[in-house]
Amino acid sequence: MIDYREGIYRQKRVVAERIADKCPDRLLLVEHRPVVTIGRSGSLKDLCVRPGVLRRKKVALHHVDRGGKATFHGPGQLVAYPVLRLKDKNLHAYLRRLLDTLAEVLRSYGLIPEFKAGNPGVWVGGAKIASVGIAVQKWVTYHGAALNVSTDPGWFNLIVPCGRPDEKITSIEREIGGRADLVEAKKRFARSFRRAFAPEMASDHSDDTRRPAWLIRPAPDPTAVGRMAASLQEFRLATVCQSAHCPNLGECFGRGTATFMILGTRCTRRCRFCAVEQGGDPGPLEGNEPFQVARAVRMLGLKHAVVTSVTRDDLPDGGAEQFARTIQQIRTVCNGTRVEVLVPDFSGSLGALERVCESCPDVFNHNVETVPRLYARVRPKAVYRRSLGILSYASGRGLFVKSGLMLGLGEMETEIRETLVDLKRAGCTALTLGQYLAPSADHLAVARYVPPKEFDRWAEAARTMGFKAVAAGPLVRSSYRADTTSGATSL
Repeated sequence: MIDYREGIYRQKRVVAERIADKCPDRLLLVEHRPVVTIGRSGSLKDLCVRPGVLRRKKVALHHVDRGGKATFHGPGQLVAYPVLRLKDKNLHAYLRRLLDTLAEVLRSYGLIPEFKAGNPGVWVGGAKIASVGIAVQKWVTYHGAALNVSTDPGWFNLIVPCGRPDEKITSIEREIGGRADLVEAKKRFARSFRRAFAPEMASDHSDDTRRPAWLIRPAPDPTAVGRMAASLQEFRLATVCQSAHCPNLGECFGRGTATFMILGTRCTRRCRFCAVEQGGDPGPLEGNEPFQVARAVRMLGLKHAVVTSVTRDDLPDGGAEQFARTIQQIRTVCNGTRVEVLVPDFSGSLGALERVCESCPDVFNHNVETVPRLYARVRPKAVYRRSLGILSYASGRGLFVKSGLMLGLGEMETEIRETLVDLKRAGCTALTLGQYLAPSADHLAVARYVPPKEFDRWAEAARTMGFKAVAAGPLVRSSYRADTTSGATSL
């Protein structure tokens, strides 16, 4: 659910990207806070109350550049904004397919859709259940359709719906006589939309609960995984591979590699994308942990060891001393092994950051994770500019600096590009880009599955910007094949 103003802002940015061919066709699905919008052929005469009444009821009012008159958007209503390039330049055919999409969704609920000549929308039992108002710029569509799923029809008493005083309004929930879930309606709309506008994608996305083919991997060899898990248990060590439900666990454990996680297994933050245990008492530090990590690195014969951690805001130095001791122990026990650290933000402490930097890890990694606009939702206790400052500080100390982003959280193309520019200016040399995968239903939902070709395009863009090492792909993670992706090799 977002404000209408924010929805229009995001939509226009995507439209501009599509016009410039900087992104593929997209479908934006939102739920708006209460708002009345008046189209090009409407006016304030379409209101049944004064604008001051709308303000008192906390209902926004916007004049917009779509076709049509007044309509209402609000809770329980699914609003769809297709941003498509009309290659056939046939606006009437586009409108028919959009209406067909709405009709198919209604049929899936056992309802019989009705249409009226010259009035774009869909009715059930003589009452309007969906409205359509479209616009086009350089043959790229925007605005779209609104479907009343569980919307209270009483909201429409504020206006003359679409200029028709006698218009009755209904919803799916009212028509089926039971609860209609907005999330389920979104899935049904997305499936119907794909069949109407992108049939070539329908087979890959026939069920929103299933991942597309490019994210499906063979089941790991249980023997190899069990052997590695037993070895790590001997040293009483945790790995982010296991704690974060990494999709590459089978491959990496099979190759005899792992990313060690120090400072315990319980994080003091509650990032909404992460599967690591959160909350509760993280417990004391294991004083022998650095030496145990070094022993495991030697046992595994690793030439490139990666060490990360949970975030420990409860510690005065955020765990920086433990990082420094672990780097030192690996160097002492495993001569010639490169050490890469993936560190938290240490709450911005320069003293803690300096303690890690003076240990001179071969690779200093700190992930920004997502674009700045999404920080409050994705990682609420983190600060985007703080993370950039950490990378800049490490780069200024002469370290090889690396960072990573997850895609598929709802970021826009221009935001990704701006973030890459920020990372490059901060002195970042290596970059990883991977698909966000929700660890559970309690975590943030995946906004979009990014196809491999799009990752390839971003990898090429990053190299053009001057990144020396780039790993980009749906299953790429920060430390995936770090022995190759932290050098000059790209995946």
